[in-house]
Amino acid sequence: MRVLVVEDEEFLARMVAEGLRRDAIAVDVAHDGTQALAKLDSGGYEVVVLDRDLPGVHGDDVCRWVVERRLLTRVLMLTASGAVHERIAGLALGADDYLPKPFDHAELLARVLALGRRAHPALPPVIEHRGLVLDTARRQASRHGRLLSLTRKEFGVLEVLLQASGAVVSNEDLIEQVWEERTSYRTNAIRITVSKLRAKLGAPTVIDTVPGLGYRISRGPRGGQAQ
Repeated sequence: MRVLVVEDEEFLARMVAEGLRRDAIAVDVAHDGTQALAKLDSGGYEVVVLDRDLPGVHGDDVCRWVVERRLLTRVLMLTASGAVHERIAGLALGADDYLPKPFDHAELLARVLALGRRAHPALPPVIEHRGLVLDTARRQASRHGRLLSLTRKEFGVLEVLLQASGAVVSNEDLIEQVWEERTSYRTNAIRITVSKLRAKLGAPTVIDTVPGLGYRISRGPRGGQAQ
């Protein structure tokens, strides 16, 4: 999952971003409405955590922009006011959810994950495949009953591949969905991450390499080419 955090208070933006990244979520940050629109225009975000009171382009206008373009991006609006009429106004603009400040990180995470699931066709919160169990809500993975200790990138790659249901996922798509925006397509980050992930998953391999195209979850009883 890829999330855009839009918050003009840099300390709060950093805390929110770091908290989400600890839960295997790729996060980009914008500190005003103009930056937010530029990043959203590039696409690829399941959720935008959007402060309502932004400098430059107001958060309300950013929300309207997302709605008018019918983006799949879900909007979680933040505000310093917890008044009912403020929440109603935000939802009336097209926001999918509303969270007043101050908020608990666990609640923010739960709302982001719920909205992320709504950004795609209905997907089960728990995905199972050949002894592998991925709990996207708890951010946990196990295989044959053995809990796996995955980095956030490893978890993110596994989540994207499982959600693709056997379809090939390109390196570019993995970078877009799992890594932050500054990552270069030319790095070895994906190959190294997949290699470490395969080692943790154990045999038989469940991740196939499709030369020249990318990776996919193995369809047959035996894994494909492991590189």
